[in-house]
Amino acid sequence: MEQIPKRQVRARYDDETVTVYQAFRPEIAEPAAAEGRFPAAFDLGRMTWVKPSFRWLMYRSDWARSEGQERVLGVVIRRAGFDAALEAAVLSAYERGVHDSRAQWQRELRRSAARVQWDPERDLRLQPLAHRSLQLGLRGELVRRYVDEWLVRIEDLTPLARELHATRDPGLLPPERPYPVPPGAAVRLGVS
Repeated sequence: MEQIPKRQVRARYDDETVTVYQAFRPEIAEPAAAEGRFPAAFDLGRMTWVKPSFRWLMYRSDWARSEGQERVLGVVIRRAGFDAALEAAVLSAYERGVHDSRAQWQRELRRSAARVQWDPERDLRLQPLAHRSLQLGLRGELVRRYVDEWLVRIEDLTPLARELHATRDPGLLPPERPYPVPPGAAVRLGVS
């Protein structure tokens, strides 16, 4: 069995793009998937959280059944944008050994337009695994760049979420593999 580091970004990606997942209510997801861009109802003023782990989003949205998260989108973005967001990100919680001091971490957190949380990855029964999954929060200018510059296409993955919920067939999962996090970001974000 593969030994997965405690903190490792796993994602579906190629040389140019990476797919992140989000769940929305139908009023946002349907026009986004149909038009390939986020509609005016997508609030650029609030933090938006993207997840490179499909299973973690299935946990978060309860297989696209939670209120306000009934539709699952695969948002394909440019890797350069994803890397820029990781480079700008600060951990959402203080960690001794990663940050020089709590005060320094708080200053960085206030200034940063990106945050990272590490939450337990999930299996297909949505039970926690020993390793962590990255969540990336974007706000301010990074949200605008996410929707206006980095976006390549949007895929409606709601049918996949429903089929996986019904079958728990691991062969249906989007293929995710270790993502090469930029070295400076890896250190700052505590990547294993």
